[in-house]
Amino acid sequence: MTRKETHIKEVARLLTGFFSSGDAGDLLAYLVAESRLPGPRANLELAAAFAETVQEFAVADPHDLHLLWDLCVELAFVSPEDAPTGDPHEVLGICGVRGIGVIGSVSPACVETALKHLGEASADPRWRIREAVATGLQDLLSRQRGTTVPELEGWVEGGSWLAMRAAVAGIAEPELLDEPDLAAAALRFHRKILIRIYTAEERRSEAFRALRKSLGHTLSVVIAALPAPGFEYLRQLATLDDQDIRWIVRENLKKNRLEKRYPETVQHIRAQMG
Repeated sequence: MTRKETHIKEVARLLTGFFSSGDAGDLLAYLVAESRLPGPRANLELAAAFAETVQEFAVADPHDLHLLWDLCVELAFVSPEDAPTGDPHEVLGICGVRGIGVIGSVSPACVETALKHLGEASADPRWRIREAVATGLQDLLSRQRGTTVPELEGWVEGGSWLAMRAAVAGIAEPELLDEPDLAAAALRFHRKILIRIYTAEERRSEAFRALRKSLGHTLSVVIAALPAPGFEYLRQLATLDDQDIRWIVRENLKKNRLEKRYPETVQHIRAQMG
Protein backbone atom coordinates (compact mmCIF):
# COMPACT_ATOMS: atom_id res chain seq x y z
CA MET A 1 0.00 0.00 0.00
CA THR A 2 1.38 3.41 -1.01
CA ARG A 3 1.53 6.34 1.41
CA LYS A 4 -1.31 8.01 -0.44
CA GLU A 5 -3.45 4.86 -0.18
CA THR A 6 -2.70 4.70 3.54
CA HIS A 7 -3.78 8.33 3.90
CA ILE A 8 -6.98 7.69 1.93
CA LYS A 9 -7.89 4.76 4.16
CA GLU A 10 -7.26 6.73 7.36
CA VAL A 11 -9.00 9.90 6.16
CA ALA A 12 -12.04 7.81 5.14
CA ARG A 13 -12.16 6.23 8.59
CA LEU A 14 -11.86 9.59 10.33
CA LEU A 15 -14.46 11.23 8.09
CA THR A 16 -16.87 8.40 8.89
CA GLY A 17 -16.32 9.17 12.56
CA PHE A 18 -16.95 12.86 11.89
CA PHE A 19 -20.27 12.07 10.19
CA SER A 20 -21.34 10.00 13.19
CA SER A 21 -20.26 12.33 15.98
CA GLY A 22 -20.16 15.78 14.35
CA ASP A 23 -16.69 16.21 15.86
CA ALA A 24 -13.80 16.64 13.40
CA GLY A 25 -11.13 16.79 16.11
CA ASP A 26 -9.54 13.41 15.37
CA LEU A 27 -9.44 14.14 11.63
CA LEU A 28 -7.81 17.53 12.13
CA ALA A 29 -5.28 16.06 14.57
CA TYR A 30 -4.33 13.44 11.97
CA LEU A 31 -3.89 16.04 9.21
CA VAL A 32 -1.72 18.23 11.43
CA ALA A 33 0.39 15.27 12.63
CA GLU A 34 1.02 14.10 9.06
CA SER A 35 1.61 17.57 7.57
CA ARG A 36 5.45 17.28 7.39
CA LEU A 37 5.54 20.91 8.51
CA PRO A 38 7.68 22.66 9.44
CA GLY A 39 9.83 21.50 6.56
CA PRO A 40 10.64 22.31 2.94
CA ARG A 41 7.60 20.49 1.54
CA ALA A 42 4.13 20.04 2.95
CA ASN A 43 2.62 16.57 2.61
CA LEU A 44 0.91 17.02 -0.75
CA GLU A 45 0.07 13.30 -0.89
CA LEU A 46 -1.97 13.83 2.25
CA ALA A 47 -3.78 16.83 0.73
CA ALA A 48 -4.51 14.84 -2.44
CA ALA A 49 -5.78 11.90 -0.38
CA PHE A 50 -8.04 14.25 1.59
CA ALA A 51 -9.41 15.77 -1.62
CA GLU A 52 -10.05 12.42 -3.30
CA THR A 53 -11.79 11.03 -0.23
CA VAL A 54 -13.93 14.14 0.20
CA GLN A 55 -14.95 13.92 -3.45
CA GLU A 56 -15.88 10.26 -3.12
CA PHE A 57 -18.03 10.86 -0.03
CA ALA A 58 -19.62 13.97 -1.57
CA VAL A 59 -20.70 12.03 -4.67
CA ALA A 60 -22.07 9.15 -2.62
CA ASP A 61 -24.35 11.10 -0.24
CA PRO A 62 -25.87 14.61 -0.56
CA HIS A 63 -26.11 14.91 3.24
CA ASP A 64 -22.41 14.14 3.59
CA LEU A 65 -21.70 16.68 0.84
CA HIS A 66 -23.21 19.49 2.93
CA LEU A 67 -21.30 18.45 6.04
CA LEU A 68 -18.07 18.24 4.06
CA TRP A 69 -18.66 21.61 2.41
CA ASP A 70 -19.06 23.35 5.76
CA LEU A 71 -15.96 21.59 7.11
CA CYS A 72 -13.81 22.48 4.09
CA VAL A 73 -14.87 26.13 4.11
CA GLU A 74 -14.03 26.34 7.82
CA LEU A 75 -10.60 24.79 7.22
CA ALA A 76 -9.85 26.90 4.14
CA PHE A 77 -10.15 30.09 6.13
CA VAL A 78 -8.06 29.19 9.16
CA SER A 79 -6.24 32.51 9.47
CA PRO A 80 -2.55 33.14 8.79
CA GLU A 81 -2.26 34.18 12.44
CA ASP A 82 -3.56 30.80 13.64
CA ALA A 83 -1.68 28.80 10.99
CA PRO A 84 1.32 30.78 9.70
CA THR A 85 3.51 29.67 6.83
CA GLY A 86 5.36 26.50 7.76
CA ASP A 87 3.27 25.76 10.83
CA PRO A 88 1.77 22.21 10.90
CA HIS A 89 -1.72 23.74 11.06
CA GLU A 90 -1.17 25.32 7.62
CA VAL A 91 -2.09 21.91 6.17
CA LEU A 92 -5.67 22.48 7.33
CA GLY A 93 -6.00 25.44 4.97
CA ILE A 94 -4.42 23.48 2.13
CA CYS A 95 -6.85 20.59 2.63
CA GLY A 96 -9.83 22.92 2.99
CA VAL A 97 -9.06 24.72 -0.27
CA ARG A 98 -8.56 21.41 -2.08
CA GLY A 99 -11.85 20.16 -0.64
CA ILE A 100 -13.73 23.22 -1.89
CA GLY A 101 -12.35 22.59 -5.37
CA VAL A 102 -13.34 18.93 -5.56
CA ILE A 103 -16.81 19.47 -4.08
CA GLY A 104 -17.44 22.24 -6.59
CA SER A 105 -16.23 19.97 -9.36
CA VAL A 106 -18.90 17.33 -8.62
CA SER A 107 -21.73 19.61 -7.46
CA PRO A 108 -23.04 22.17 -9.98
CA ALA A 109 -24.90 23.89 -7.13
CA CYS A 110 -21.58 24.63 -5.39
CA VAL A 111 -19.49 25.78 -8.37
CA GLU A 112 -20.10 29.51 -8.16
CA THR A 113 -19.60 29.62 -4.40
CA ALA A 114 -16.48 27.46 -4.74
CA LEU A 115 -15.04 29.96 -7.21
CA LYS A 116 -15.89 32.82 -4.86
CA HIS A 117 -14.06 31.12 -2.00
CA LEU A 118 -11.07 30.24 -4.19
CA GLY A 119 -10.95 33.83 -5.40
CA GLU A 120 -10.68 35.02 -1.79
CA ALA A 121 -8.04 32.41 -1.00
CA SER A 122 -6.00 33.39 -4.08
CA ALA A 123 -4.93 36.52 -2.18
CA ASP A 124 -3.77 34.59 0.89
CA PRO A 125 -0.29 35.65 2.05
CA ARG A 126 0.76 31.99 2.39
CA TRP A 127 2.17 30.62 -0.87
CA ARG A 128 1.13 27.03 -0.13
CA ILE A 129 -2.50 28.12 0.16
CA ARG A 130 -2.19 29.91 -3.17
CA GLU A 131 -0.78 26.73 -4.74
CA ALA A 132 -3.77 24.80 -3.36
CA VAL A 133 -6.06 27.35 -5.04
CA ALA A 134 -4.43 26.63 -8.41
CA THR A 135 -4.97 22.90 -7.93
CA GLY A 136 -8.57 23.52 -6.84
CA LEU A 137 -9.14 25.49 -10.03
CA GLN A 138 -7.78 22.56 -12.04
CA ASP A 139 -10.40 20.32 -10.44
CA LEU A 140 -13.11 22.79 -11.39
CA LEU A 141 -11.79 23.24 -14.94
CA SER A 142 -11.76 19.48 -15.47
CA ARG A 143 -15.49 19.08 -14.74
CA GLN A 144 -17.17 22.50 -14.63
CA ARG A 145 -15.41 24.52 -17.30
CA GLY A 146 -18.60 26.16 -18.56
CA THR A 147 -18.85 28.13 -15.32
CA THR A 148 -15.16 28.24 -14.40
CA VAL A 149 -13.64 29.68 -17.59
CA PRO A 150 -15.90 32.79 -17.69
CA GLU A 151 -15.25 33.40 -13.99
CA LEU A 152 -11.49 33.19 -14.48
CA GLU A 153 -11.83 35.52 -17.47
CA GLY A 154 -13.14 38.09 -15.02
CA TRP A 155 -10.16 37.53 -12.73
CA VAL A 156 -7.82 38.06 -15.67
CA GLU A 157 -9.55 41.20 -16.92
CA GLY A 158 -10.25 42.95 -13.64
CA GLY A 159 -8.73 40.99 -10.79
CA SER A 160 -5.67 41.58 -8.65
CA TRP A 161 -2.19 40.36 -9.56
CA LEU A 162 -2.72 37.32 -7.32
CA ALA A 163 -6.11 36.52 -8.86
CA MET A 164 -4.44 36.61 -12.29
CA ARG A 165 -1.67 34.43 -10.95
CA ALA A 166 -4.21 31.86 -9.73
CA ALA A 167 -5.98 31.84 -13.11
CA VAL A 168 -2.85 31.09 -15.14
CA ALA A 169 -1.41 28.65 -12.60
CA GLY A 170 -4.73 26.80 -12.63
CA ILE A 171 -5.32 26.56 -16.36
CA ALA A 172 -1.70 25.95 -17.45
CA GLU A 173 -1.83 22.22 -16.78
CA PRO A 174 -0.79 19.94 -19.69
CA GLU A 175 -3.65 17.47 -19.22
CA LEU A 176 -6.24 20.25 -19.27
CA LEU A 177 -4.69 21.84 -22.34
CA ASP A 178 -5.26 18.65 -24.34
CA GLU A 179 -8.77 20.10 -24.65
CA PRO A 180 -8.74 22.67 -27.51
CA ASP A 181 -11.20 25.04 -25.83
CA LEU A 182 -9.13 25.18 -22.64
CA ALA A 183 -5.90 25.64 -24.58
CA ALA A 184 -7.46 28.57 -26.45
CA ALA A 185 -8.69 30.06 -23.17
CA ALA A 186 -5.23 29.67 -21.61
CA LEU A 187 -3.57 31.55 -24.47
CA ARG A 188 -6.24 34.24 -24.26
CA PHE A 189 -5.67 34.62 -20.50
CA HIS A 190 -1.94 35.08 -21.05
CA ARG A 191 -2.47 37.68 -23.76
CA LYS A 192 -4.77 39.73 -21.54
CA ILE A 193 -2.52 39.49 -18.49
CA LEU A 194 0.60 40.48 -20.40
CA ILE A 195 -1.20 43.51 -21.80
CA ARG A 196 -2.01 44.49 -18.22
CA ILE A 197 1.64 44.02 -17.26
CA TYR A 198 2.87 46.04 -20.25
CA THR A 199 0.67 48.97 -19.27
CA ALA A 200 1.23 48.66 -15.50
CA GLU A 201 3.09 51.23 -13.46
CA GLU A 202 2.97 49.33 -10.14
CA ARG A 203 5.46 46.46 -10.44
CA ARG A 204 7.27 46.34 -7.11
CA SER A 205 4.78 44.49 -4.94
CA GLU A 206 5.21 40.91 -3.79
CA ALA A 207 1.96 40.09 -5.59
CA PHE A 208 3.33 41.33 -8.91
CA ARG A 209 6.52 39.34 -8.42
CA ALA A 210 4.48 36.20 -7.69
CA LEU A 211 2.55 36.66 -10.93
CA ARG A 212 5.71 37.32 -12.94
CA LYS A 213 7.36 34.20 -11.51
CA SER A 214 4.40 32.04 -12.52
CA LEU A 215 4.30 33.51 -16.01
CA GLY A 216 7.96 32.51 -16.30
CA HIS A 217 6.82 28.93 -16.85
CA THR A 218 3.05 28.86 -17.52
CA LEU A 219 3.41 30.47 -20.93
CA SER A 220 5.66 27.61 -22.11
CA VAL A 221 2.95 25.09 -21.09
CA VAL A 222 0.45 26.93 -23.27
CA ILE A 223 2.87 27.21 -26.19
CA ALA A 224 3.60 23.47 -26.01
CA ALA A 225 -0.16 22.87 -26.36
CA LEU A 226 -0.58 25.42 -29.18
CA PRO A 227 2.84 25.73 -30.85
CA ALA A 228 1.85 27.65 -33.99
CA PRO A 229 -0.08 30.56 -32.43
CA GLY A 230 1.94 30.24 -29.24
CA PHE A 231 5.33 30.82 -30.85
CA GLU A 232 3.91 33.59 -33.01
CA TYR A 233 2.77 35.31 -29.84
CA LEU A 234 6.15 34.72 -28.17
CA ARG A 235 7.87 36.37 -31.16
CA GLN A 236 5.62 39.40 -30.71
CA LEU A 237 6.47 39.60 -27.02
CA ALA A 238 10.17 39.34 -27.81
CA THR A 239 10.00 42.61 -29.76
CA LEU A 240 8.69 44.61 -26.80
CA ASP A 241 11.05 46.90 -24.93
CA ASP A 242 9.84 45.90 -21.48
CA GLN A 243 12.16 44.47 -18.85
CA ASP A 244 9.58 42.23 -17.16
CA ILE A 245 8.12 40.85 -20.37
CA ARG A 246 11.58 40.13 -21.75
CA TRP A 247 12.38 38.25 -18.52
CA ILE A 248 9.19 36.18 -18.92
CA VAL A 249 10.08 35.35 -22.53
CA ARG A 250 13.64 34.30 -21.64
CA GLU A 251 12.47 32.11 -18.74
CA ASN A 252 9.98 30.25 -20.93
CA LEU A 253 12.57 29.69 -23.65
CA LYS A 254 14.69 27.81 -21.06
CA LYS A 255 11.99 25.21 -20.44
CA ASN A 256 12.68 21.75 -21.85
CA ARG A 257 9.17 21.49 -23.26
CA LEU A 258 10.20 24.23 -25.71
CA GLU A 259 14.00 24.13 -25.86
CA LYS A 260 14.27 20.39 -26.58
CA ARG A 261 11.23 20.02 -28.82
CA TYR A 262 11.67 23.21 -30.86
CA PRO A 263 15.39 24.09 -30.65
CA GLU A 264 15.58 26.05 -33.92
CA THR A 265 12.55 28.18 -33.12
CA VAL A 266 13.83 28.88 -29.62
CA GLN A 267 17.25 29.83 -30.93
CA HIS A 268 15.70 32.14 -33.51
CA ILE A 269 13.67 34.01 -30.85
CA ARG A 270 16.74 34.31 -28.63
CA ALA A 271 18.71 35.79 -31.52
CA GLN A 272 15.84 38.18 -32.19
CA MET A 273 16.07 39.40 -28.59
CA GLY A 274 19.82 39.99 -28.84
